[in-house]
Amino acid sequence: MTSRPAPYASGQGDERKRLLLEVGAALLGGGAASSDVEDELRALSPVIGCPEITVAALPTGLFVGLEPMDSVSFAPVDGAVRLDQSSEVLKVVSALRARELTVSAALQRLHQIRATPPRWPRWVGDLGGIPIGIGLCLLLQPAFANLLVVASCSLVVAVLTMLTRRWRSLARLLPVASAFVSSLIVLGAFHAGWVDGPLRLIVAAIAVLLPGSAIVVGLTEIASGAAAAGTSRLVSGGVQIALFISGVVAAAALTRTPADSLTNGVSAHPAWWAAVLGIAICVLGLMIHFFTPIEHTLAIAVVMGAAGGTQVPLQLIYNPEVGGFTGALAAMVAAIVVSWVPGAPIWRVTYVPAFLIVAPGSFGLLNASQVEFGSGTSKSLLTALSAFLAIAVGTLIGSIIARAAEHSARSLPSTTGAVDWPTGSERGRSVSGRHTPCWPTRRR
Repeated sequence: MTSRPAPYASGQGDERKRLLLEVGAALLGGGAASSDVEDELRALSPVIGCPEITVAALPTGLFVGLEPMDSVSFAPVDGAVRLDQSSEVLKVVSALRARELTVSAALQRLHQIRATPPRWPRWVGDLGGIPIGIGLCLLLQPAFANLLVVASCSLVVAVLTMLTRRWRSLARLLPVASAFVSSLIVLGAFHAGWVDGPLRLIVAAIAVLLPGSAIVVGLTEIASGAAAAGTSRLVSGGVQIALFISGVVAAAALTRTPADSLTNGVSAHPAWWAAVLGIAICVLGLMIHFFTPIEHTLAIAVVMGAAGGTQVPLQLIYNPEVGGFTGALAAMVAAIVVSWVPGAPIWRVTYVPAFLIVAPGSFGLLNASQVEFGSGTSKSLLTALSAFLAIAVGTLIGSIIARAAEHSARSLPSTTGAVDWPTGSERGRSVSGRHTPCWPTRRR
């Protein structure tokens, strides 16, 4: 169950603090790094008349104060914000920077965005995991029988996700259950002689649930100086991967699959047309699964194609580290260039789906799994960690380029009408304590 927000009414404390809390909660819920959220709020605060804010963001919430000695309020973030909602929130931020919206109007718009229903039913979004699995199978282990098995497993994962949405108490079992059931199907087909390379098929089937992006964002946060936020993400992502591996190990034990059958080996590298088709199918699945705004379809497809088209060939030629680094950097540069096109979305909207192509967690799990099964060495674990680190470094360099581009854009004179923001004597009453944002929360 998600809590429904109360209708917004103006005059409730200092609206600027509430605005910063709402924007920060929305960005965190959309998967932004804590350091990026802090930078975004600090850049926004002078525009709304409070240039000396104090802000501390964590993956689960953020603290905001309007002045160094002001009381600090906390906004929890317990649920995810859809990609279409994140796109609209970023439009609100851009309008505030251009002084096209007042604080009160921005808060009302944020409430409307929160109340916007999904563009299609959630069960349709869950079924988007099927083309994601098929696309990754074309990249990892292309074969017709493999595609059929992965499609079946992805359908099972989608059904399990629907069940956990209906019965929230089962959500904690989703990583183990999805990995266990998918592994049973794949290993059963493997023992029947229908498929080969079972480990890669298992990863393709459950990739939509893997915490690869959380691990890379955590590494990026640590590199940016946000050690507390980054460490918590790494621990959470590591536990999730351990749960997935436990499900695979249990299925392997039940089917008496030898450890040497669960190695990260590829029977045949994909042909160029299979790689292109796999990326295209992944793009389609991600757009369905993450409720991508339809009007941004072309821009997102271009950025995702640039990311996948850079990562996959270099990964085959060199190694996952080079592919991950260049893929993350190419995604960021392409997102920035596309954002310069008139009518195109802000770079963050197109970069998030591309990032999910670059860092699905597949390569880390493939190598870490071998250690768990006893068929790998410490080199496998180092390869997994280095792949994640390479993607994180590419993301960090790309974010620096994006920040420089944004700073240059903000330094240009505004052509829109200015809005008079309140100054010190006009500030409303400061709100202390715990702020409840109008974004998804889970009842505990």
